[in-house]
Amino acid sequence: MTLKEPTNDVIESSELTEAIDVLGGRRIVVLTGAGMSTDSGIPDYRGAGAPKRNPMTFDQFRESLDYRRRYWAGSHLGWRMFDSALPNGGHFSLAGLEARGIVTGVVTQNVDGLHSRAGSRRVVDLHGSMDRVLCLNCGQAYARASIAERISTDNPWINEPDAISLAPDGDAEVADFGSFVIPACSVCNGMLKPDVVFFGEFIPVEKFSEATALVSGAEAMIIAGSSLVVNSGIRLLEQARRRKLPIIIINRGATKGDARATVKIESGTTETLGALLDRLPRFAS
Repeated sequence: MTLKEPTNDVIESSELTEAIDVLGGRRIVVLTGAGMSTDSGIPDYRGAGAPKRNPMTFDQFRESLDYRRRYWAGSHLGWRMFDSALPNGGHFSLAGLEARGIVTGVVTQNVDGLHSRAGSRRVVDLHGSMDRVLCLNCGQAYARASIAERISTDNPWINEPDAISLAPDGDAEVADFGSFVIPACSVCNGMLKPDVVFFGEFIPVEKFSEATALVSGAEAMIIAGSSLVVNSGIRLLEQARRRKLPIIIINRGATKGDARATVKIESGTTETLGALLDRLPRFAS
């Protein structure tokens, strides 16, 4: 794929220059949100033009057959689009910064798996990942691709959908789902669910502990493409602030953390992270 080149306005900005001065020589933890993946064709929750959504809650999914049919039909279409999405320049820049010893790890609120596909090695998927499916009864884990094959076989009509309206969590709008055949666990016939955190669910304790450990071991924090509306992001920002770490926020539009940022860069993540890759000094091996 062709990576997006940094634009001149970002390269020449005083905010970028200040951020480079602040970050130089420091080990950095990165927190990313939906704005990180917009250049890969995955929409943002709250960016300009983003439609208002009422995501399905875990209780709705667990307690209603109709909700599960609606979710799995939309999620299947969304997964196909997620699976075909490619990492963008911002993802590759973070992988490059990690390879140079500058970034110590990425904590992401995204479920698209693009950081790992770009080559980042230490990634904490705070809200899970769409490429895994779990049985809520026996705990059996499945690769999402294998479940997708079963869904396509059992629901051949869904393989030729009309235009899809994709959401950042991998869901898509489906009008007719009443006849949808839901996949079940092949071990116990239990209820399957993608390994993602639904609204109304808590982030697994071990996941948040991993994220906290990355913040504790860092000397600076970059927040890229997140409006910080979700509580988990604010909690990690507060941990960094209490440790008096420099905090750089890269986002188009206001965030809930702007008042606590050392530097706020009002720009896209692809071009800004590309500029940081070009300019931050490499750590000695």
